[in-house]
Amino acid sequence: MSLPPQQLRYKSDFDQLPNNVPISATIADIEEKKGFIDYFRFVVEVKTKGWSKYFIYRRYREFFSLHQILESRYAPEDPDRPGPNTCVLPTLPGKVFIGNKREIAESRIPELNTYMKRLLGLPTWLLLDEDLRMFFYQTEQDSQHQPRALRRLRPPTRKIKTAKPKTDLFSSPRAEAIFDFCGSSKAELNLKRGDLIFLLHRVNAEWLEGTVNNQTGIFPQSFVKVIKPLPESESEGEGEGHTYSCLRCYLLTPSGIQARDVCVQEDLNIQPTHKELMSRMRDVFTVDDIALNYRDGEGDLIRVLDDEDVLLMIKECRGQAAGAVQRPVNQFPWELLVTMASDLSVYNVEA
Repeated sequence: MSLPPQQLRYKSDFDQLPNNVPISATIADIEEKKGFIDYFRFVVEVKTKGWSKYFIYRRYREFFSLHQILESRYAPEDPDRPGPNTCVLPTLPGKVFIGNKREIAESRIPELNTYMKRLLGLPTWLLLDEDLRMFFYQTEQDSQHQPRALRRLRPPTRKIKTAKPKTDLFSSPRAEAIFDFCGSSKAELNLKRGDLIFLLHRVNAEWLEGTVNNQTGIFPQSFVKVIKPLPESESEGEGEGHTYSCLRCYLLTPSGIQARDVCVQEDLNIQPTHKELMSRMRDVFTVDDIALNYRDGEGDLIRVLDDEDVLLMIKECRGQAAGAVQRPVNQFPWELLVTMASDLSVYNVEA
């Protein structure tokens, strides 16, 4: 089906576009991210008019947000009679609320590829939209991330059997589990007493990352006996090799206080949603009827009710953290205090 005249791309217009404008994008793979909630993101190879290529990493909700912005700006009231500075946008695959997350992400790939192809084939003036360009722009985080398999960019090849290199068990940093440990999320390993864990790096003063029984994850150091420690460069908690950031959180109940370090594959500057934090705290403390809180500069508990409160909490805690207690380099500068939703006695309500 041919496009309406106003949606045809004129060669002279295209030639005048800057060389850094994206003109095509293809999903190369999906990657699971173990954040405050576990999710999949799409590894997208972007090509620009100047023939440069790079990878960006986007969640479905970022596609959805972009589409809503473009619809509010450019979608015509009557799709059959688009006016000036409007155009018919391609259809974005809808949200799916139930099902296996990996299967949902895999099923979206062909639809999202079609969506991006049609989106970047719209009139050249739309390609200059700031939000569209920022979506396909390679951020600093994108450039620092190393893509993995990229299954959809590799041509099919004949499988060749190769001999596995033998691991020198006596030279590898390793530890032995002295207690059973049951992880509370996919990021955490399950350990049985006597398991031999090969150490990868230190997450913080209390947690390590390692591999056991072909599973990689994090675990508390107090549950293991270190047989051969990590090299200093891997154990100081600094450098670019760290994939986990840790959030200190507390459960406040009349019977006492429980403290946990929750480690996630997220950047320290991320702003999680209220829904994500509630979901993770319910899993960590195995309690449903909870409320999220933080301490303000006066030491009083402030309840967090929505995403705006989360943003306020992060800003205020960052201000308090400046020049305050020394934290590990991969620990969030804010802390969560979890209380029972019905317990209002924890708040300072004096007039």
